[in-house]
Amino acid sequence: MFNYRFQWRQAWARLPEMLDGAIITMQVAVLSMVIGILLAIALTVFRRSGSRVLSGIATTWVEIARNTPALFQIYMAHFGLAGLGLHLSPYASLLLGITFNNAGYLAENFRGALKAIPDTQTRAGRSLGLSDIQAFRHIVLPQMIRISFPTITNQMVWAVLMTSLGVTVGMNLDLYGVTQDLNALTFRTFELFAMAAVIFYVIVKIIQAGAWLISRRLFRY
Repeated sequence: MFNYRFQWRQAWARLPEMLDGAIITMQVAVLSMVIGILLAIALTVFRRSGSRVLSGIATTWVEIARNTPALFQIYMAHFGLAGLGLHLSPYASLLLGITFNNAGYLAENFRGALKAIPDTQTRAGRSLGLSDIQAFRHIVLPQMIRISFPTITNQMVWAVLMTSLGVTVGMNLDLYGVTQDLNALTFRTFELFAMAAVIFYVIVKIIQAGAWLISRRLFRY
């Protein structure tokens, strides 16, 4: 028989600690996205470079990121590198794992976005005296980001949710880690994790609303 007694007052008392964890969650997600986007642009350039070595590195990265679990990638960052003598903190391991995943997914989406941009635009830039790098930076890159913006938004949401995997490598500073620790102290499992779910939901909705405002302002034409 169901006889669980809800004690929301205990959970509400822990809300400030959970919000502190949410800030760390957002910090990891934003850093992983910023670094991931830069790496994804580099990987996209590598795949178009004509160099077998650079193209091979980029292709391997994308294949691993897209075809293995995110948890595996975080494990490799924490336990795999430790086996090679490089010991990372749980925070650094989580950040590295999510960044690796973000870069791989975004690189593939950037590659698809480039196919939607006619090569004639690059040639037109060259005819105006721009170098290949300048044509890419000033003409191709802005359009690539614009086409990929919905995907970037989705990946940002996914990055926020992936932070919950950090608990498997001992990360207890983010929202999920803090909630897990508070649950061990108070045993208010339903209340605490329900509150954590609501906080995650609110974060995702804020990201989506922010992305909509950005797209309205920057991509109106």
